[in-house]
Amino acid sequence: MKQRVPISQIMTKVLIAVPMTKKISEVNQLFTDYNIRHIPVVEGEQLVGIISSNDILKIGYSTANMDVEAINAIYDAYKLEDIMTVNPVVVEDDVTIKEVAELLVEQQFHSLPVVDKNKTLVGIVTTTDLINYLIAQY
Repeated sequence: MKQRVPISQIMTKVLIAVPMTKKISEVNQLFTDYNIRHIPVVEGEQLVGIISSNDILKIGYSTANMDVEAINAIYDAYKLEDIMTVNPVVVEDDVTIKEVAELLVEQQFHSLPVVDKNKTLVGIVTTTDLINYLIAQY
């Protein structure tokens, strides 16, 4: 297996990010449309938070028998900043895959935003990215 490979080699570079003003119902639709589970929240190019599909599930846990309009009304009673993780742990794009894997395991995270030296969001790395990397090694 390759050593000292930077996370920038396997991270998702074309990513969906949302501004703080985005409605929860719209964010939830992005999770469905793009089959993703984590979305960075930005102000301009600067990362201010991250939201997961599980964060949204927590506020809509009893919506199973509701129609879409009712569910969206519940979601939109919240602001994104109410349920997102503020100031999430990030990694810089030159950190190694091994270091990121260790951090994901240690913190029990499933994704990490990736920033450059200027702290500008440049990607996201997920456990799926790591698994795909491992598969490609064999």
